[in-house]
Amino acid sequence: MDFQPFNQSPPRLGNQFDDDRALKNLLRRLLPVEVYSAIEPELRELGELSGGELYEDMLRERLLEPELTQWGAWGERVDEIELTPLWKKAQELAARFGVVAAGYEDRFGEFARVHQFALVHLFAPSTDVYSCPLAMTDGAAKTLLTSGNQKLIGRALPRLTSRDPATFWTSGQWMTESTGGSDVGRSETVAVHEEGARYRLYGRKWFTSATTSEMTLTLARPEGNGPGGRGLALFYVELRDENGKLQRIEINRLKDKLGTRKVPTAELMLRGTPAELVTDEARDGIRNISPMLNITRTWNTVSAVSFMRRGIALAQDYAKRRVAFSAPLSEKPLHAETLSSLVAEYEAALVLAFEVIATIGRIEHQRTEPNDEALLRILTPLAKLVTGKQAVSVVTEAIEAFGGAGYIEDTGLPTLLRDTHVLPIWEGTTNVLSLDVIKTLSRDPSLGEQLLERFDDRTAGLAHAEMKRLASQARATLEKALLWAKDRAMNAPLELEAGARHFSLTLGRSFALGLLAAQAEYSMSKFGDKLSLVSARRFALERFDFIRETSVNESLALANDLLSE
Repeated sequence: MDFQPFNQSPPRLGNQFDDDRALKNLLRRLLPVEVYSAIEPELRELGELSGGELYEDMLRERLLEPELTQWGAWGERVDEIELTPLWKKAQELAARFGVVAAGYEDRFGEFARVHQFALVHLFAPSTDVYSCPLAMTDGAAKTLLTSGNQKLIGRALPRLTSRDPATFWTSGQWMTESTGGSDVGRSETVAVHEEGARYRLYGRKWFTSATTSEMTLTLARPEGNGPGGRGLALFYVELRDENGKLQRIEINRLKDKLGTRKVPTAELMLRGTPAELVTDEARDGIRNISPMLNITRTWNTVSAVSFMRRGIALAQDYAKRRVAFSAPLSEKPLHAETLSSLVAEYEAALVLAFEVIATIGRIEHQRTEPNDEALLRILTPLAKLVTGKQAVSVVTEAIEAFGGAGYIEDTGLPTLLRDTHVLPIWEGTTNVLSLDVIKTLSRDPSLGEQLLERFDDRTAGLAHAEMKRLASQARATLEKALLWAKDRAMNAPLELEAGARHFSLTLGRSFALGLLAAQAEYSMSKFGDKLSLVSARRFALERFDFIRETSVNESLALANDLLSE
């Protein structure tokens, strides 16, 4: 008997730009017709690569990881890292498509960032998290520009924003030490002054994600400076000398991580590494590096959104191919219900992310709307924390939609889930960012009212009765949350701190619902996109009011397993 078993056809991806209805409609709304027409061909080209050649490269290189060689054959210290072939290709493509450069070019003015992050959205999920060094490269360029250090700007900026692969540089961001990731003020690295702006750095960087980059920005404490964040200073470091050798930097090891395993995350020892002070004064390093954090958090947000889209695209295609109980999964009501909720989460995350992105573009090109700069301080952490949590939930459900196949490593699907889990952690955990939100509001209590005004502006003129109702529902929830925070700030500050996560998720998801309602009405009126209305309705059915009454003492007792008397 010649038995031939059934083989399931795997999921396939199409053009990741052409197939993304929500992305195309959002870009048409945010961009003038001439700008959209100008960038559409390159987005389509990158979308084809993302769903084709690059995705195939990822699957083929699934088992490859960067390799560290610490010692040469004759005993010399070499500390060389060999990257995967896709990472080498990704650096060339990132330069050619201007995945960083597009954000700094003048041709589209205030729309440059929207253009850039549309590229990021297509590029990130098909390049094995090469978005990590690109995020820090963008952040470094922004930080140097903000510093006003013309010497370093002239040296590094043309390379960080180059479209020529031969001259393009990437940058690291070395902050994390074993004393703390979020509590950076406890950093132990010491900066010894030599002459002028030149220093030597001594210490250990516990977690660095761009050790193969040409430069980095890092924090260290100049000798004699006091403790805490104010005593740190911001430094510029070029990793290698003219012969390509690391400049008094030793690579202890590459980190063994849950995911992002293609990223050569390293633990480093700085043994007198030459560095240059970025700012005029050798202090306030955390404040001076904050422009970098705002940009990298935005990259994290867009990466989260793009990973959601990738999981959904794979699950949707598989549902059409997989037959169970005499019909494709795509025709099964329960399966369709599950996927539809994921699509709604994705589309809400998309509009929230690009609200932040458009705001950055307006600020950088002096075309601001009222309160843009103040609102960016709260919208950036809100978008990052909301989308990070959404991504883990959405991708987890998308993997489950494959059944047992989603749990098998050689399908490539588990890699997506593992990589997604970094997104609520990198550049600030959900709790850290939630505390950032309440601190920002405490410093400027008017921000709450400004957020409501921005919500009203974005939802003004809604004509569709159901979209008006959803926007009204979201606004009422926003207002309730802000009143809760105001009351707790005055009467129960520990309850405000304990509830910071629920408060921030409520703000972010409610704001996203208003944006999604407005986008849905636009898409329907301009393009007849009825699905956008369905997406807004579905998102409104999910939880977006997280405010609840809790006892701080009970939480402390339960978390620490303390017996009450």
